[in-house]
Amino acid sequence: MRERVAKYKIGQVVRHRIFPFRGVIFDVDPEFANTEEWWNAIPADVRPSKDQPFYHLYAENAESAYVAYVSEQNLLPDEDGGPVRHPAVLENFVPEADGLYRPTTLLTH
Repeated sequence: MRERVAKYKIGQVVRHRIFPFRGVIFDVDPEFANTEEWWNAIPADVRPSKDQPFYHLYAENAESAYVAYVSEQNLLPDEDGGPVRHPAVLENFVPEADGLYRPTTLLTH
């Protein structure tokens, strides 16, 4: 079995590589851990590999805030530097001076 190392960390602000949203990572799965229904809803021509880390984000776009589940290949570090407005961010994180967010409680599986 191959060891998986996540590229991004909890509390980091990232953005989607294709779609216009950004968010704070609040959990990481070492490989795909969602439903087959969710998986099959992704068009086959853009469906990412299951064999990579997947990230749970408190996400936001111009219209709303929501929770997103995104493959590592579709994330980039966010260079915006502005705060993330998702209401769960300030409930679960403390903003740090470096633009990251520190969890208020330790999250474990």
